Amino acid sequence: MNTILCVGAFAMDTIFRLEALPTSPGKYLPIEALEVAEGMAAARAATIARLGGAARLWASCGDDAIGDRMLAQLVAEGVDCRSLRRVIGARSGFSSIFMDVRGERIIVPQYDPALRAAPDALPDLSDVAVVSVDVRWPEAAAMALAAARERGLPGLLDLDTGPRDVLTQLLPLASHVVASEGGAAVVTGETAPEVAVGALANMHPGFVAVTGGEKGCWWLDRATGTIRHQPAFAVEAIDTLAAGDAFQAGVAVGLIEGRAMADTLRFASAVAAIKCTRFGGRLGAPSRPEVEAFLAARAAGSDGRRPD
Repeated sequence: MNTILCVGAFAMDTIFRLEALPTSPGKYLPIEALEVAEGMAAARAATIARLGGAARLWASCGDDAIGDRMLAQLVAEGVDCRSLRRVIGARSGFSSIFMDVRGERIIVPQYDPALRAAPDALPDLSDVAVVSVDVRWPEAAAMALAAARERGLPGLLDLDTGPRDVLTQLLPLASHVVASEGGAAVVTGETAPEVAVGALANMHPGFVAVTGGEKGCWWLDRATGTIRHQPAFAVEAIDTLAAGDAFQAGVAVGLIEGRAMADTLRFASAVAAIKCTRFGGRLGAPSRPEVEAFLAARAAGSDGRRPD
């Protein structure tokens, strides 16, 4: 049992990198452009594979040519796609993403409603050790988290921005919750991550953390009853697309390896930081040796982290 099951969003993204985001109608020539299969669950799975973990994707795409390309890209990354649901007659999810040189972006997604229909049954969980879900396929996420709880497995929830009823439905099913600022604000009403983490901890008895991008991550250490801060590593960020997914992948790998939570969050922060230095969404995710070298270079108090 060493597989991380990644549940949720899967889409084909076309990413255009521009000098500046458009502010008026017209034709804009990109500095560079690429097509990449990602979405939150797929990006987590691919990053886990790059980190040396075993990842299986439970997501939906159409039985069209786009879906064929999406599947081929994930298989090439070493992701186990045997649980992928190909929906007959559906159009695979896709997005157009416009990004400036600072990493600010406009995202225009499109998902066929058939892709989000409730699944008929869970995939095989016999070799699954950790379940990692996002909020984009709620019925599947709920099934997977409930199954993880029944089996005594960690169930990690990426509590990102979404409908409040969906977030509050999934929240109690998870054993570990890592929320974005936006997701935490939806369920707690608190916009500051250092405050939202305490409010979230009052709503959930398990592990809780709230990420704040370049501000770092706040989490409740229940052993001491204190809120702790993992600063973000100082890097030259050019593309933050899929950085949150990279962070979630790092947390999932830490859970499966039995790392202490402080070490897990430092590891996840390094994964996300390296990703931000590279254009291409999840294609910028680092390998395990790259993360280890990054952390080693910043050890012994010379890590270049942002201050508390």
